[in-house]
Amino acid sequence: MQKRKLGKSDLEVSTIGLGCMGMSHGYGPASDKKDMISLIHDAVDRGVTFFDTAEVYGPYVNEELVGEALAPFKGRLNIATKFGIQMVNGKQVLDSKPERIRKSIEGSLKRLKVDTIDLYYQHRVDPSVPIEEVAGVMQDLIKEGKIKHWGLSEAGVETIRRAHSVYPLTAIQSEYSMMWRSPEDELLPTLEELGIGFVPFSPLGKGFLTGKINKDATFGSSDFRSIVPRFKPENIEANQVLVELIKKIAVGKDATPAQIALAWVLAQKQWIVPIPGTRKLERLEENLGAADVELTHEELNDLNNALSKIEISGDRYPAVYANRVGK
Repeated sequence: MQKRKLGKSDLEVSTIGLGCMGMSHGYGPASDKKDMISLIHDAVDRGVTFFDTAEVYGPYVNEELVGEALAPFKGRLNIATKFGIQMVNGKQVLDSKPERIRKSIEGSLKRLKVDTIDLYYQHRVDPSVPIEEVAGVMQDLIKEGKIKHWGLSEAGVETIRRAHSVYPLTAIQSEYSMMWRSPEDELLPTLEELGIGFVPFSPLGKGFLTGKINKDATFGSSDFRSIVPRFKPENIEANQVLVELIKKIAVGKDATPAQIALAWVLAQKQWIVPIPGTRKLERLEENLGAADVELTHEELNDLNNALSKIEISGDRYPAVYANRVGK
């Protein structure tokens, strides 16, 4: 597995990471813990060195899973986790007060079975706490050796600039794929200017870009996609035009649609590291194979021209979640 550096930092990770959230949160009932530990070990065996989790996934159980799975490899891999979202009476509440961050970091260190966290993200910007104050806490945690790098998830460019001016950010995590190209407008140019790495989540459009989801697909109540406008039957049907484009290119490259979708993300910038998630070994191997799929400059231009003519139907978040991004 090739490696990439996140921006101008010294954090070097595998070209493709592993998003672990879906193993125990967000996409239906949690999978068997032993099976998921085995899958994480399979990822390590195949060269993955970058694993993503968060305090709120579960909550807590996903960090516990990742901590147990990666304990045998302590110090040899990079773990990213997140703070700033608490579960209160069954609802997500933003809380990045300094005292809350302090409690969160201690809990995450314990669950992940590590002495220091490689990359610590603010999960969502808390409008009630100035980002400069959050950045100051991150600076202190780095001085104390509790974290090595810090980042923001789904933050707006002005917040990124303010945070970066207090203590340099290593990475920004946001959704990015052929299906959601909004980061190209302001975010990617800002990150390039500041030398910050980019970690796209949902690079496969929450599974849609694999070509395995059609209008007859159903999602259980514990599957986040059940409330996402993009996954309403009429939008799934309308967006098949994108899948057909990807399938056509995949045939020509002797690759799968998922590999083309990931190769496209990787081809955008050398400081981009996507973190597709999966619960299956065959999907893991398929995703990692995308690192070997090369899109030429001409192929990329042709693909981007075709993508620009496709209008995606359906929002990526219901309103309650959309209101928390880009702050």
